Amino acid sequence: MTAAVNLDPSNGTPGTSGGPSRSAPLGAPDASVRAAFDAMKRTWQERQGLSYAERMSLLARLGDAIKAWEERLALAVSADFGNRSRHETALAEIFIPIAAVKYIRKHLRGWMRAEGRETSWLFMPAKNKVIHQPLGVVGIISPWNYPLQLALIPIAYAVAAGNRVLLKPSELTPKTSEVMTAMLAEVFPADVVSVVNGGPEVGIAFSHLPFDHLFFTGSTGVGRHVMRAAADNLVPVTLELGGKSPVLVHPEFPVDKAAERVAVGKLFNAGQTCIAPDYVLVREDQVDAFVRAFERESTKLYPRLADNPDYTSIVSDRHYARLNKLVEEARTRGARVIEVNPAGETLPAAGRKIAPTLVIGAPDDAAILQEEIFGPLLPVVTYSRLDDAIAYINARPRPLALYYFDRDGDRIRKVLSETTSGGACVNDTLLHVGQDDLPFGGVGRSGMGSYHGPEGFYTFSHKKAVFQQSRLNTVGLLSPPFGTRIDRMLDFVIGKARRR
Repeated sequence: MTAAVNLDPSNGTPGTSGGPSRSAPLGAPDASVRAAFDAMKRTWQERQGLSYAERMSLLARLGDAIKAWEERLALAVSADFGNRSRHETALAEIFIPIAAVKYIRKHLRGWMRAEGRETSWLFMPAKNKVIHQPLGVVGIISPWNYPLQLALIPIAYAVAAGNRVLLKPSELTPKTSEVMTAMLAEVFPADVVSVVNGGPEVGIAFSHLPFDHLFFTGSTGVGRHVMRAAADNLVPVTLELGGKSPVLVHPEFPVDKAAERVAVGKLFNAGQTCIAPDYVLVREDQVDAFVRAFERESTKLYPRLADNPDYTSIVSDRHYARLNKLVEEARTRGARVIEVNPAGETLPAAGRKIAPTLVIGAPDDAAILQEEIFGPLLPVVTYSRLDDAIAYINARPRPLALYYFDRDGDRIRKVLSETTSGGACVNDTLLHVGQDDLPFGGVGRSGMGSYHGPEGFYTFSHKKAVFQQSRLNTVGLLSPPFGTRIDRMLDFVIGKARRR
C-alpha cells in the first residue's frame, strides 16, 4: 500500500489532527505508530488481558464519562461538520453508546462463562468445554460520519472481551477526536486504551501493524486496502462497510407512511449514514404519489434549511462537491431532479448544506445508482412486479441494510428469504442498529463479521476448545502396539457409528 492510498472510512482520510499527550506524535508515522503499538504489546505480554472486575469497572467509567462529556462532545462534532444537529448527536452518539455499555455490563458475566460441549461417547468420562479468551491488542479504525458511536462501541466490546485497544480516528473530525481522546484518557489507563492521531500516512502505518485483530468501519473500497495490509501479518479483520441499501415499498402499504419513515432515515445526519436508505423501489404507478409524500414529509421535518440547527451540513468541501456532481450527472442524462427547499432559500456553498433531493429516472449506469451516496439524495427506481424488484436488488452487491414496507406476512417472509443483506428493517428505517441484542454487520461487499449483541463479545474473543481427560479413560485402547484387540474395537466402533 502506498502513501497515495486513502484509508478514511467512506472515502475520507483516517485519523485526527493533534490531540492530548497520549496521541502518537506526527512526523515519522511508521516509527511513532509502531512505538505506540509496541508499548501496548509489551503490556499485554507482561499482564495479559483484563479481569472481569477490571472490565466491569472500566465500562462503568466509560458510560459515566460519555454522560459527563456530552456537551463538549456535541459541540466538537457540530464544529467538525459545520453544523450537526445537537439532537442527532444525542441520539446516535450519546444515547446509543451509553445503552450499549449498559447492555454489555448486564450480560458480560454470562458471555465469559465457559460453554460445556458434548463429549463423544468413546471418550467419556472426559469433558469438553469452550473458554473465551481476549485476543490481545486490538486495532480500531473509526470513521468520521458517527465519530463517537463508531469508535466507542467497538472499544466497549473489545474491552468487555478483555483486550487492550489502539484507536485510529478520522482526521476529518479533528475537534471531535481531540475531545474524545481527552475523555478516553480520563477513563482508561494508557496501557488499556490509547489513541494515535494523524493523516493518511498514519492510517497506512496503522493498518500494517501486527495486531491480534483489526476492526475497520468505512467504505468498501478502503476496506479492500485495509484487508490487504492486514494480510501481510495474517491479522484477522472485521470490516464494517457500506453500499447501496435499498428501500422496497409494496403498493399495498400506505405510501404516505412509507415516505415519512424513508425521509426520517434518509435525512438523519443529512444522509451521512452507512445504513441510510440509498435508493427506493416504488411500483411505477405510485411514483408521483411517493414523490409528493416525500416532499410533504421532508417539509414537515425541515421547514427551512440554511439556518436550521436540526439540518446537518455535509462534512467537507470534497464530499459536498462529490454530491453535487452526482446530481448534475444524473440531470444531464435525463433524470428528473426535485429539490425539497420549502423556504426557497439560497444555500451558500460555505455552509455545505444540500437540500433533500429526489432523482427520478436516472439510467442504471449513472453514478448516483452505482456509488454509495452518503448524502441527502434519494434516487427513485420503478418496478412492475415484486419479483422484478427482488431481482433488481439481487443483481447488485449485497447491501448493508434492506428496508421493506408491507403488512402481508407471507410477502415479508418472501422478501427477507429471497434477498441477502447485512441487516433488515421492516416498516421502518435505521432502527435495527439501535437494538442492543441484534448483531450488526455486513455481508459480501458490505462487510465481514459483526458486532453488537453477544456477537460483539465473540468478535473480540478467541474461542478456545478444551478437552479435559478423566483419570479413568480409554486412551490405552487407542495406543500402540496395535493388534487384534484394536481391530475388534474398531469393528465395534465403526459398526456402532454406522448404526447410529
